[in-house]
Amino acid sequence: MTMDALDALDAPGADAQDAWKRWHEHRMETVSAPYGPLALTATHWIEDYPEGRLPDIPGNWVVDGDVVVLMADEADGLRVDGRPFSGEVRLAADLGPEGASRVALGEKRLVVLVREGVWGVRVYDPAAEGRRAFRGIEAAPYDPRWSVPGRFTPYDETRTVRVGNADGRERGLVLAGDLAFTLAGQDLTLQVARQGDGRLWAVFADATSGDSSFRFRFLHPPAPDAEGRTTVDFNRAQLPPCAFADHFICPFPPQGNTLAVPIEAGERVLG
Repeated sequence: MTMDALDALDAPGADAQDAWKRWHEHRMETVSAPYGPLALTATHWIEDYPEGRLPDIPGNWVVDGDVVVLMADEADGLRVDGRPFSGEVRLAADLGPEGASRVALGEKRLVVLVREGVWGVRVYDPAAEGRRAFRGIEAAPYDPRWSVPGRFTPYDETRTVRVGNADGRERGLVLAGDLAFTLAGQDLTLQVARQGDGRLWAVFADATSGDSSFRFRFLHPPAPDAEGRTTVDFNRAQLPPCAFADHFICPFPPQGNTLAVPIEAGERVLG
């Protein structure tokens, strides 16, 4: 199901419980797709391999300014843009779906990424053990009590805070404003980022984190209207990518984004 189709389910008049069910089904399809999060088997940072040879990946990979230069022989078995490759090619970061990355090795996709000027290569393998072992996502049943009005207040300018990441490194998280809402009689606030399509993104933990739910979760409220109004629906709290594979670099919640209340809604853990 496309995002347009999912948006249609959220339109006024759509049944909220049915929309949530379809969202949950779409999530399971997405994470278990051939090049979804469960297929990630490695993330290699090129600076860790100054000789240019990445583990179990043929070719020579070096950073040259704002690109990665890949050099390989046809015997290496790499394909670039769907064709057998030999020679040298300059690669920018892959911005599209992982399955459409420019470089392939058999059924594997080699995805070029950059984080704060550090370049890396991710390996997605449809035959990954994580895909074979997947038994679904354990999620709480839909409950309208977990969906409440919210109000987004943007900062005068974005703020970058340093937070730990799942790979043990610290990176900047760009925050756009505060999202205020009332839940179970308590006034709460989350610091949120703003995505390219206008939607918000919160990295949060709560009183269930690390116990009956994963140690932190993501939430993507709809784009606020002109007055900052949006919906905070914890039924759609979701597991971060690092819950599906250890090779993701998910940011931890920034200071202040650990809620004292138990959020017993949304995705909890892998099934």
